[in-house]
Amino acid sequence: MDIKELLNRKDRFAVLSKCQITEADATHAVAEMTVTETHLNGGNVCQGGALFTLADLAIAALMNVGGQLTFGLSSSITFVASAKEGDRLRAEAVFVADHRKVPSVVVRVTNQDGRLICHVTGIGYRKAEAILPDDGQ
Repeated sequence: MDIKELLNRKDRFAVLSKCQITEADATHAVAEMTVTETHLNGGNVCQGGALFTLADLAIAALMNVGGQLTFGLSSSITFVASAKEGDRLRAEAVFVADHRKVPSVVVRVTNQDGRLICHVTGIGYRKAEAILPDDGQ
C-alpha cells in the first residue's frame, strides 16, 4: 500500500476533517478538501485549524513517501486570505531540504481560483524504522 492510500485510511483526524491526499511522490504531495459548514469559525470563514490540518496532511504524505517513519518537529502557518464555505482547497507540499534525518517542507494552500489562502513551513524528524505497515483495518 502506498503512502497516499495508507494516510487516506489511517489518518483518522484528517478523514474526519474531510481532507484527502490526491498526489504523493518523491518531489511533492497534494491534499485537498472542500470547505463545509463544519469547517467554519465564528466569523463564518474556514477555521485556521482546518487549514492547518489540510497542510499537515500534505506534509505527512511528502515526508513519509519514502517509507521511513517521519514525525513533525515544528510547523508555522501564515494566513493570507480567508476561505469560505464551498471553496475547494489544495495544499501542495514540496521539499525545501530532503535531509536524511531532518527534512524541511513548504506548503501553499490555494483555493479553486489559485488564490493563496495560507502557507506553512514544516520540519520533521525521520526515525530509524519504517512507517507502520498496513494491518488490513
